[in-house]
Parts: sequence; structure tokens; C-alpha cells
Amino acid sequence: MSSLDAATLAGKWNYPTTMHFGVGRIAMLPDACRSLGMSRPLLITDPGLAKLPLVPQTVALNEAAGLPTGVFSQVRANPVGADVDAGVAAYKAGGHDGVIAFGGGSALDAAKAVALMVGQDRPLWDFEDIGDWWTRVNVAGMAPVVAVPTTSGTGSEVGRASVIKDEDAEVKKIIFHPNMLPAIVIADPALTAGLPPFLTAATGMDALSHSLEAFCAPGFHPMAEGIAVEGMRLVHLSLLDAFRDGNDLVARARMMAASSMGATAFQRGLGAMHAMAHPIGAVLDAHHGTINAVVMPYVLLFNRSVIEDRLARLSAYMGLPKGGFTGFLDWVLGLREQLGIPHTTEALGVTEVLIPRLAEMAAVDPSAGTNPLKLTPQNLAVLLEKTRTGDLS
Repeated sequence: MSSLDAATLAGKWNYPTTMHFGVGRIAMLPDACRSLGMSRPLLITDPGLAKLPLVPQTVALNEAAGLPTGVFSQVRANPVGADVDAGVAAYKAGGHDGVIAFGGGSALDAAKAVALMVGQDRPLWDFEDIGDWWTRVNVAGMAPVVAVPTTSGTGSEVGRASVIKDEDAEVKKIIFHPNMLPAIVIADPALTAGLPPFLTAATGMDALSHSLEAFCAPGFHPMAEGIAVEGMRLVHLSLLDAFRDGNDLVARARMMAASSMGATAFQRGLGAMHAMAHPIGAVLDAHHGTINAVVMPYVLLFNRSVIEDRLARLSAYMGLPKGGFTGFLDWVLGLREQLGIPHTTEALGVTEVLIPRLAEMAAVDPSAGTNPLKLTPQNLAVLLEKTRTGDLS
């Protein structure tokens, strides 16, 4: 445990939304629900979390405060449209008036999509993040959301979108509306203390990928860039500590902050890591954070010609022992190894036969447009093959 007291890593923030941050802040849930007009919220989570004491303990907080709270937990690891439909049905059947998004990225994404859809008369896919499709939303029909993350990776608690798999098309789609940003976030690092090491690693690398791709994305957004830089420094300080000792609440707090920071920063854009991770996850049902961790060094090398100077500045800020682009790449490779992350996408099920299909899907993914170098099906096929075979040349 660090000599720093975890109690000092706490506060109330209003950027990018209202955030109650700190150990023990889960006790504020009933007041948060009431402040948004909820009298009968629906807590949406995943089936694994629903079996743990954390969910009934959280429901009991609300019940003791006079807020009857339902639970919906039919959310897959990569949520699909049918999960959202089932959540909407449960919301209406229970007479609920708000949503508590509780869990990791999958549960938070599904919950935000349910809150969007409870008052719509169009199908979910009509609100995909394409052009001005978000203007089709009946905003008055959206339910209020309190987000309670229990992992430190996706940062979905501060996101304005949900990633939902269209099973018929075997494609992950981004559902977007500005009002999908939860009105209140309760970020209690103690809720992540029971996260197993392998999930701590995968979600932590996801947080790193968000800040890293946002930092490297083209365009002028110095606020996002600054948040991304400090988010990566926090990962450098704390991910290994959280992985090695899940009860280190200082490390857990820093990683929870880094997670929210990454998702705030990537309003600037993402890149090839996510452009490839979305189709690999959709086709192979692999863990999103793990995919990003595997492909990270290959994407850095692919983009090297335009990000080398930027990563040299980043290495200096983070205080890496070896500077420059090479120092940053070596840090990523060493971090992955210490966390037990596979070196190739072949370990995740990617085969040579799948590469042309994955390359085509990645080229049209919304994340592809903000990669530092232009992505095409052709160069993505080469890049994907490198990730499959472990070629870091």
C-alpha cells in the first residue's frame, strides 16, 4: 500500500459531468437518484456482478432510504441489441423512472442504451453515430442515469455513447446522443478492489489505449491532450500496483481517475487500435481491453512517422527511464509482459482467413477516421497480419 492516504484522493467534480469521487462515495447513491427525480430506479448490471454481494448491498442502500430498486442483469460481455430490448422491457414492466448503470463497460453501455430507448418509437440502430442521426432521438423520452463504475477501463461513465453489437450484421455499432452522458457519476475506487488481476490488467490497458489514441489523434484540442497526458502518467504510476495488490486503494483511485480521463480525452478521436478492436470483438467475442492491449505496439509502429516527436514529449513527461519513441514502445511492451497480456491476436482467435474481412470492417469503423495516418483495407490487412504473427518490424 502506498504511503499516500487514499482518503485524500477524493472530491466532487463537474467536468465532464457531476462526479462524486472517492472511497465510500457509494453511500451517496440514494441522494443522487432522488436529485434526478427517481423514486423507483432500475439497476442495470451484468450477470457475474449480480451474483456478488456488491449488487444486493447497493440495492439495500436505496431500499433503506425508501427507494425501491429493481435489478436487470441480462447483459452480455459484448452487449447486443437484444440485451437492450430486454432491459427496456424490464424497465417498463417494473414501472421504473430512472437507471443506475452499475458495473464495467458492458453494463454501463447497455444501461445507457436502455435509458435512451425507453421513450423512443424508432429502433436502436436508427441512432447509430452516423451524420446527424442523433437528432432523431426524442430527448423527452430518455430516462435519467446515475453511473457507478466498478472497473477502471472503458470510462463509459463519462461517455456520450454506447457500443452495442448488431448480431445480424456481426458488427459493433456506436449509439450516440449528447444526453447519453450520465447526469451523475459515483466513482468509488473501493468498488474495484475485488476485480481479478486479469481484468485489472485488461481494463487498465483499455484506459491507456483511450488516452494514448486521443493524444496521437490529429486536430487541435489541447484540453483533451492535457487530460490524456496526465491519464497516461497515472496509468504508469498505478496499473502494476493495482494488478499486484487489488486492495491498494491509492492505485485503484488513480486508475479509476485515469479511466474517466481517457474517455473524456477521446472526444478528440481514437484510431487504429479501436478500429481493429471493434471488429475483432464483434466477430470473435474477445475482451475489448485485451484486444487494445495486444494491438497497441503494432499500431504505434504503424503510426511512427507522424507520432515520433509527440511520443518523445510524452516519455519525458511520464518520466520513463528510456526516452523517445523507443522508450515509450519499450515501456508498453514491458507493461504488457508484466500484466500477462498476449503478444499476438492469434492468441485471441484471429486467423489468416479472417484478416480480409476484419480489415474491411476496421476501415469503415468510426474510430478509423482519426488515426494519425490514413487507414485503408489494404494497409489494415498488413497491420492485422503483423498483429497475428507478432511482427514488430
